[in-house]
Amino acid sequence: MMKKNRSAGLIRGKEVPTSAGAAVVHQVGDRNGTAEGSTYIDISIYVEAVSGEYSRGLEALRNIGPCVTVFGSARTKPGEPAYSDAMAVGRELAELGFAVATGGGGGIMEAANRGAALGGGGSIGMPIALPFEKSGNDFIDVSVMFDHFPARKTCLLQACDAVVVFPGGFGTLDELFEVLTLVQTGKMEPVPIILVGSYYWAGLLDWLLTAAVGARCIGAGDLDLMVAVDTPEAALQAVLSKVAVHPAK
Repeated sequence: MMKKNRSAGLIRGKEVPTSAGAAVVHQVGDRNGTAEGSTYIDISIYVEAVSGEYSRGLEALRNIGPCVTVFGSARTKPGEPAYSDAMAVGRELAELGFAVATGGGGGIMEAANRGAALGGGGSIGMPIALPFEKSGNDFIDVSVMFDHFPARKTCLLQACDAVVVFPGGFGTLDELFEVLTLVQTGKMEPVPIILVGSYYWAGLLDWLLTAAVGARCIGAGDLDLMVAVDTPEAALQAVLSKVAVHPAK
């Protein structure tokens, strides 16, 4: 990620001369308009890197059939109930002919990919390089490595006909609210959004109903964009009730 090195607050800077018709680039300056040397914000390298990730990710997904994206914590361990449930969901989806896409890491992601591999279906992983977390797992057929969360998240959502969300932390919540926002605002075709483990999600859903709906920040109907279930079988039925798939031959 590009490191920012600039003053806080509104920055006014000098304009850098450009060729005719080109966009004006502003030098970084202080609040009084004094330029800090001759440096200016150049994001071309960052844009090029992210653009490359979008291209690689979307190209890898171009020929896949029906696909379910599974989100959840990388910290969930084998043998924990959520790991076993995610593995069962991945396997059952694969046996029905769905590809299964995840962030390609450990925990829930590994479990869903592992289940998909056991079910004989396409197992897609899109791991991201992080200093404190395993990148990739051993159960992926198609893998694309990312350095930037926005590109990775977009590709995972571009792939999906449904989203299944297991308990997770900030990253999982970010992914959940991203897909909710895109569907709510019409920027993405509606897809089933299934939360597995009502014991985990009940508090969030109650808060959304009482606080967010109560403050009119969202509408009561927006909560219908997602459904909470407690078993792999219920998650599978929630997918199948909205998404038709031809069984794999």
